[in-house]
Amino acid sequence: MEYVVIAYLCLAILLYFLLGGADFGAGIVELFTSRKNRNRTRETMHHTIGPVWEANHMWLIIAIVILFVGFPRIYSVMSVYLHIPLVVLLLGIIARGTAFVFRHYDAVVDDMQILYNRIFVYSSFVTPLFLGIIAGSVLAGKIDLQAQDFMSAYIYSWLHYFSIAVGFFTVALCGFLAAVYLVGEATERRDKDRFIRKAISMNVAAVICGALVFLAASIEDVPLVQWIFGSVISLTAVIAATLSLVLLWYWLSQGKAKKVRVLAGFQVTMILLAVGYPHFPDFLMVQGGQNLSLLQHQAPVGTMVALGWALLLGSLLILPALFYLFYSFQKKAPGYLH
Repeated sequence: MEYVVIAYLCLAILLYFLLGGADFGAGIVELFTSRKNRNRTRETMHHTIGPVWEANHMWLIIAIVILFVGFPRIYSVMSVYLHIPLVVLLLGIIARGTAFVFRHYDAVVDDMQILYNRIFVYSSFVTPLFLGIIAGSVLAGKIDLQAQDFMSAYIYSWLHYFSIAVGFFTVALCGFLAAVYLVGEATERRDKDRFIRKAISMNVAAVICGALVFLAASIEDVPLVQWIFGSVISLTAVIAATLSLVLLWYWLSQGKAKKVRVLAGFQVTMILLAVGYPHFPDFLMVQGGQNLSLLQHQAPVGTMVALGWALLLGSLLILPALFYLFYSFQKKAPGYLH
């Protein structure tokens, strides 16, 4: 049953990045949209993510619950040594969600809408930035469990070149996902072309940030190159992600939006697989090489069995309802931008 729990943890992280990442990315796309096109981008985005934006955070909640119940040692170390970026992440989620609601459903339309818009777009940037910083901190091996001072324990554990580079790479990927998804939601040719150009820009930004991640890994002595190029599966995943990018842009030029979405999700999945597979079952890298493992640092057998059955049975209730939710709101009336 432990592998069932681990599979659900990996799936929750992946789906949060794909769905929640595209959700954050919509705000990033809006942030980097010219003033004259911002209202149209905002309207397209609202009709796309408005009905389901709360559901995306379900995957983050599931991942947190799995760590808390099934892997308490890993959860406690992360929540203690990475509490600063975690707090910023949660505040960003709250600020973004609050601004999203008030800017669309406030009973009074006044100058406060400007404030709501700014909070939304900037929190959409900051939140995935710190999500990436947390991910980079988990992999960097900079957490010192024997730290004796505040800076070593709670600042240097996450504030370094590698985690910052991963943070910006995450922002670029989220923007890319959102731009690709929004291409299929636009109803006018000029909007589709604009989102295609935005996807190209975000793709270029992701490539640049990805190069910075490798550079930062070299500076911080993170064995990223060894992880990716020293494993057949990781190397295959990188090659598959690279080759699928060519097909993605071809299908995008042909207007095959649904296939493009699948390919964009596939690319992100391959990136996560390339980074995550080589050091499995280690989940949290710490100084001294005593990494925290999903197989060695888990809850008692009885707890894992109960958690596994809870996840399996819960899926029978949650997943059909979630799929129906997405299906229902995809059936919107055509021409809503007119």
